[in-house]
Amino acid sequence: MNNWTHLSDRAPAERHAGTWTFLLEAARDLRTTGAVAPSGRALARALAEPVRAQAPRPLAVLEAGAGTGAVTRALIPQLTRGSRLDIVEANPRFTDRLRHLVASHPALVTRPARVDVHQTLVEDLDTDVRYDVIVSGLPLTNFAPEQVERIMARYLELLHPGGTLTYFAYLGTRRARALTASRTEARRHAAVDEVMAGYRRTLATGRWSVWANLPPAHVWQLRKPSVTADDVPDLAVGARR
Repeated sequence: MNNWTHLSDRAPAERHAGTWTFLLEAARDLRTTGAVAPSGRALARALAEPVRAQAPRPLAVLEAGAGTGAVTRALIPQLTRGSRLDIVEANPRFTDRLRHLVASHPALVTRPARVDVHQTLVEDLDTDVRYDVIVSGLPLTNFAPEQVERIMARYLELLHPGGTLTYFAYLGTRRARALTASRTEARRHAAVDEVMAGYRRTLATGRWSVWANLPPAHVWQLRKPSVTADDVPDLAVGARR
């Protein structure tokens, strides 16, 4: 049995183990985990689409909030030789699984690319790299509006001019929280929605609905305009108007 076959046979078992890890972390802190299950394959493929669309040229890609690696598994096979993938995840139990995933993924044997896992918040990522694509798996609607503003400003800072940000939002969460959450929590969620709506009005290039996911989700693509770095703060302010 060759190494490729051996690793491929282990993949379903590793995905199941990752699901259990995700469920345990969701039970520990659902607010920062953001969901009761990892992203499904359809959602992962939709989030990875900007990388697939720009192949075969080498790309610099950032994945933020990678969890147990559901989207990472969709991203790695799309990386061409000479590409770079930086994976950011704050949860140490998730980063352990991500490092194992990277070390054992067969695509990185046949098509070498630089893949690094960083245990940190994306706002605190220490890098001079500017990325062609950023894939966000962060549960933005679970955060305070001020933190979402900081995250989005950091994304714009890290993107090349003309670079793409892709992120998802679960369907129906605002209505559900309006019915079940406290008034303060419902206001917080509405404020985050307004922040993201501002960025979408300014920068969105597409939206796709992914029904084959638990729960269903919209996937949004935003594009940073081809401007100089000095203009990025003004873009962030303009998105909030």
